[in-house]
Amino acid sequence: MSVNASVFNAAAVSQDWTYLSSARYAEMGAFEACWTWMTDNFTEYQIATWGSLILHQVIYFGLCLPGFLFQFLPFMRRYKLQQEKPETWELQWKCFRMLMFNHFCIQTPLIMGTHSFMRYFDIPYLYKDIPAWYILAAQVFACLVIEDTWHYFMHRLLHHKAIYKYIHKVHHTFAAPFGMVAEYAHPAETLILGVGFFLGVLIFCNHLILNWAWVTLRLIETIEVHSGYDIWTPLHLLPFYGGAKFHDFHHMNFTGNYASTFTFWDKLFGTDESFNKYQKEVAAKKAKQVKAE
Repeated sequence: MSVNASVFNAAAVSQDWTYLSSARYAEMGAFEACWTWMTDNFTEYQIATWGSLILHQVIYFGLCLPGFLFQFLPFMRRYKLQQEKPETWELQWKCFRMLMFNHFCIQTPLIMGTHSFMRYFDIPYLYKDIPAWYILAAQVFACLVIEDTWHYFMHRLLHHKAIYKYIHKVHHTFAAPFGMVAEYAHPAETLILGVGFFLGVLIFCNHLILNWAWVTLRLIETIEVHSGYDIWTPLHLLPFYGGAKFHDFHHMNFTGNYASTFTFWDKLFGTDESFNKYQKEVAAKKAKQVKAE
């Protein structure tokens, strides 16, 4: 059954992964075989809709799990940025409830529109149309820069005193964030800041895999910066990457450090001055403690 079919072939899928042992897949690499099996046995609607939905939920909650477990591991306390503000069950439950509302009432309907988006722009699904890895990597990085730019200016706008209390104040319920807080927001904020996510896809829109690679990286990044823990990850290899330390200060201070991923916009407009001052104070305090020892 081809990717263009409109009816799901349950009999073919019931063969599960043994289907991959057939002659057609024998000479393919593992990734190519799995991708081809997917497009052979599921419709475009199922792949774009349910595949995207499953990807988002599995990655989001899968990445939130380690941060949730950190609070029970004493040796992780040294990496917590705001050690005087531990996570409470009350706040975590409050976050989870809002998260469920946003996921099912806001994000799921948006994800359900993926298939229509793919059809409108005639975005391919097949393995043979997947761009080279270095092109895909460059496109995903460009999506990061585009989203970061949109986020910086829209985030600053949401902090304007005339509208802050109506929308963005919801996200700032948590002065000491943890992973799940990444998507804890007013529905209007989810839509406003979410535009930045789609801009890069609209510009490139050359394959489904770009959508999936981009959403994966964006979820990894936003959950890390909201984790509340200063732990090194490969994302720190990116130039101008802010990380958890940079964004955690925004939640603690309520202003400054408006960009989502990088630091260059805040440096350019001087909205990182309070953060830089705070970092110097922390460094001086640590130096004093070391000297005392």
